[in-house]
Amino acid sequence: EMERGAMGGGEGSEEARGREREWEEAAEAVAYDSCTWPPPVVVVCGPGNSGKSAFARLLLNTLLARYKRVAYLDTDVGQPEFTPPGFVSLHVLEEQAKDLTMLYLRAPKRCFFFGDVAAHKNPKLLLSYIFGLYDYFLKELYRFNVADNPHKSAIPIVINTSGWVKGIGLHVLSEILRYISPTDVIRLNTTTEGKNLPGGAFWLDAHEGDSQVNLVEIHAAQNSPRHLLVKKEARMIRDLRLIAYFRQCLPRDFPIFSSDDLVQGIAAIDPFQLPLSKIQVIDLHSQTSENKEPQKDDILDSNRRLL
Repeated sequence: EMERGAMGGGEGSEEARGREREWEEAAEAVAYDSCTWPPPVVVVCGPGNSGKSAFARLLLNTLLARYKRVAYLDTDVGQPEFTPPGFVSLHVLEEQAKDLTMLYLRAPKRCFFFGDVAAHKNPKLLLSYIFGLYDYFLKELYRFNVADNPHKSAIPIVINTSGWVKGIGLHVLSEILRYISPTDVIRLNTTTEGKNLPGGAFWLDAHEGDSQVNLVEIHAAQNSPRHLLVKKEARMIRDLRLIAYFRQCLPRDFPIFSSDDLVQGIAAIDPFQLPLSKIQVIDLHSQTSENKEPQKDDILDSNRRLL
């Protein structure tokens, strides 16, 4: 059960307890008010710094109390939950998090390296990765009538989205929602109406009619209990995740007291070596003339830069 906040008097503590109950009730409604079969497919969305990741962690814990395994699809390349920045990843969790404020790395079931912390750099590529991971989930983890192999039977999934919800970001989110067709959508609202998502099933066109999705609206993080939230300094958290990721390359007893210690430790590791003939160079971010043949010197220069 989630740890309760301070029970002192005053309007602030009463409001905090009200927000805490609202979050708990929303998570329990998804986990217990729905039928057991099929398991829910839940998308958590809202503007940046509204508490999407915090609520997603609470929802994961609540679902794990009912289901033995829960999938988690993280589409936020800037501040992912379980991986270093720049990844879109699919995870399968089998135990509840003991501390909802703890950030930790997990080995994904499957992931793609997007290569940037800003989704707007290549929305089309990002969508292809998200759709690919969801297709994998449907094929491997959302299967029905597999009595002989319970590990391949259907499990619920929580999809956490980024806070990019304006302009092209709203279009990207709408494409995700249309493709996934979730059973439940949790929408976090801030007190600044202009930052919030449009009301209702905004991702559906008018001619598509009413959706059967269960749309739940809750108040955003700034009005929620402080102990639920991780104060997100985006750059600092990205740095910490990278340090934690590369720390795995070093022995457990290797002393690290600063970033310099980490750099020196990694620099001392013998690098993996490949012959030049085994390296293929693919330039993803620039175009060349269709009529221009690549020159030998150009290829060698590219190989040198890669090495």
